[in-house]
Amino acid sequence: MNDTQYTWNNHINSCIDSYLQSQICIDSYIVSGSDNSSNNYISSSICGESGNSSKNADARTSDQIIRESSTDLDVTQKYRHLWVQCENCYGLNYKKFFKSKMNLCEQCGYHLKMSSSDRIELSIDPGTWEPMDEDMVSLDPIEFHSEEEPYKNRIDSYQRKTGLTEAVQTGIGQLDGINVAIAVMDFQFMGGSMGSVVGEKITRLIEYATKDFLPLIIVCASGGARMQEGSLSLMQMAKISSALYDYQSNKKLFYVPILTSPTTGG
Repeated sequence: MNDTQYTWNNHINSCIDSYLQSQICIDSYIVSGSDNSSNNYISSSICGESGNSSKNADARTSDQIIRESSTDLDVTQKYRHLWVQCENCYGLNYKKFFKSKMNLCEQCGYHLKMSSSDRIELSIDPGTWEPMDEDMVSLDPIEFHSEEEPYKNRIDSYQRKTGLTEAVQTGIGQLDGINVAIAVMDFQFMGGSMGSVVGEKITRLIEYATKDFLPLIIVCASGGARMQEGSLSLMQMAKISSALYDYQSNKKLFYVPILTSPTTGG
């Protein structure tokens, strides 16, 4: 009983001291030019101690917030691979069911971009994809000068980032058991721009489909010609158009072009 009373008295005294200290601090800011140096000394000492305590408390709180933020960031990074964030509403979509829903956001219905691999997986029968010309990669045919980053280094960077060798995937697959030739461009690789390798891979696919009388599907997602290859990139459209003319007009075969977002055709 005595211990309880003693603790309670200490608590009351502590509250009174805190109140008096706060009043002294307030008065010291309001009253200026006082001749009582001792009072000023006492008030400054008390306010200084109180300020230091406040700073220490703020520092502890700040450290705690930093630790909590760091923990939250670690958790976010750990489970980041499980979710896809919508570009429109910033809502999270569970990646396991995302492909089956055709890359539609569950919250707002926004159509998120697809990679070329996702489109191939959704377009053909499972396990039937046979890629063509995977080892064909871009070099630097005109030795393009760039103050920011050499062209060859940019190619290497996008290859590591996307896991692709170029901005298009070409190959043969089956659609409901029917063999089809497919080319799918990928905007994530240098904006899907068409250089000499992209043009050559598409042209070879068209010629293969012409020779074997296969239906042809080309999915476009491109920003246009690749400026780092100059006139060589501009020649690719003429080469592809010539091969397509033979495929459609001369051989009368079935061609399905699919225009997807983003395609700017610059």
